[in-house]
Amino acid sequence: MADSDDINLASAMAAFESKQFANALRLFMPFAEAGDSDAQHRIAIIYQNGLGVVKSCENALKWMTASAEQGYAIAQHGLGFMYLEGECADQDSSAAAKWFQLAAEQGLAGSQTTLAQMYEQGNGVEQDADKAKEWYAKAGF
Repeated sequence: MADSDDINLASAMAAFESKQFANALRLFMPFAEAGDSDAQHRIAIIYQNGLGVVKSCENALKWMTASAEQGYAIAQHGLGFMYLEGECADQDSSAAAKWFQLAAEQGLAGSQTTLAQMYEQGNGVEQDADKAKEWYAKAGF
C-alpha cells in the first residue's frame, strides 16, 4: 500500500509542478485529508490563487491553517501573510506575528525578515528595535 501511496503522491507533485492544478488537487486531497502537511499547503495555494479551480478563501484558509498547525514552516509563513494582508482571512497583525514567529523559529529567512520588520514598526507586536535587529541578524542581514 505504501508503494502506491508514494506513486500517487509523486503523481500529485508532478501535476502541481506541471501546472495541472485541477488534477493535482484531486490527487493531493486524500493525502491532505490524511494529515499530510505538504499536501494541505499545496491545496491551500491552489484554492487561494484559484489555480484550476474557482478561488475559495474558505478552503484556502482551512487547508493553510491545518498545515500550519502541524508545524509546517512554509504554511505558517503563508498563514502569517494571509493575516498580515487580510487575504482570505481577517486582517490581524498579532495573529500574523504569531505565525511568522513560529516559522522564523524554524529558520525560515522570509519569516525572520518579516518578523524583524514587524518589530521595527510595532506592527502586531510591541515595537522593539533590539528584537528587530536580532531577527534581521538571524535572517542574514
